Amino acid sequence: MSSEQKPITKVPDGHARYVTTRQKPATEKGFVGYETIWEPFQKEVEYKTPKRP
Repeated sequence: MSSEQKPITKVPDGHARYVTTRQKPATEKGFVGYETIWEPFQKEVEYKTPKRP
C-alpha cells in the first residue's frame, strides 16, 4: 500500500531576523533534515586599553 515512494518536495529557505533555515538533501532512507545558520547578534570590537590619567 505505501510501498511507493512519494516525491520529496523542496521547501523554500526560511528567513528570520538572525536565523536562516535550509532543507538538506534526502538520505538513502528518505530522511530530510534542515540546516540552521545563525547570524551574530552583536559586533565584536578589538579591545583598546584606556588612557592613563
